[in-house]
Amino acid sequence: MSQVSIRAVRPDDKERIVAAFRALDRSSVYLRFFSYRKQLEEEELRRVTECDGVNEVVLTATAASVDGEIIVGLGGYVRSGAAADIAFAVEEDFQGRGIASRLLRQLATIARANGFTQFTADVLAENAPMLAVLRNSGLRMRTSHEQGVVHATLFLTSRGCP
Repeated sequence: MSQVSIRAVRPDDKERIVAAFRALDRSSVYLRFFSYRKQLEEEELRRVTECDGVNEVVLTATAASVDGEIIVGLGGYVRSGAAADIAFAVEEDFQGRGIASRLLRQLATIARANGFTQFTADVLAENAPMLAVLRNSGLRMRTSHEQGVVHATLFLTSRGCP
């Protein structure tokens, strides 16, 4: 089993991110993007790799391979008003190893340091593993459901309400 490291995304990660996206199963792409896609748009790729580290943060989960470092997961947030929208993707062979949970913990630490008090996430109701990550995060959570999508709000402070 490969050791997985978490680090901030870098501009030179573009090719590794494209390769990671191509390695995802069709069902994982659907669960992450709510649609089937064959590739990332150039603007999406630029935005992910050139985030500002405050209002937009992306972390990578990496593992060593014979070809060098590969990206096996991504997690990030983007400011949305006073909150930050979060999203994750982990390659299937690495799911169930706590990678999304590690990414979420580190993103929460960064978000708190940048003044955020809430994360929000829209998760397809059928995405039980991601919902479990959010539920088991240790953060207080409020959810609502609409048309097969669970809208989750995670509270990053001890104040606030679920």
